[in-house]
Amino acid sequence: MPTIFSKIINGDIPCYKVAEDDNFLAFLDINPNSIGHTLCIPKIEIDDILDLDKESFEKLMLFSRKVAISIKNVINCKKVAISIIGLEVPHIHVHLIPINTMKDANFSNKISLSSSKFTEIATLISNSFYCV
Repeated sequence: MPTIFSKIINGDIPCYKVAEDDNFLAFLDINPNSIGHTLCIPKIEIDDILDLDKESFEKLMLFSRKVAISIKNVINCKKVAISIIGLEVPHIHVHLIPINTMKDANFSNKISLSSSKFTEIATLISNSFYCV
């Protein structure tokens, strides 16, 4: 059965898209730790990042880096934390979390945003991504 992320890739479920290329997709986490919390995923459904071949792993990290730089360009934060956990959805996903303190990276602290705020943030990051 396809994961929720595969359904997003296929367009069956909407997302707040930030960036995309032939192999990867980045979109805002709908249950974010902070404003701009973004997920980067491969378009192939693989559960464990260690199962990626070396080239795909490197490409995912480079894609995620470019998205993280885009986030840092438009979101007021000290750093963009990178986390790869993978327990909540069995599809590789890189969390990019704008942080100012360590508590911003704590997955038990969530914020709520309106649909219009999600759209605004996704547009800002996306515009930055395609200019980097």
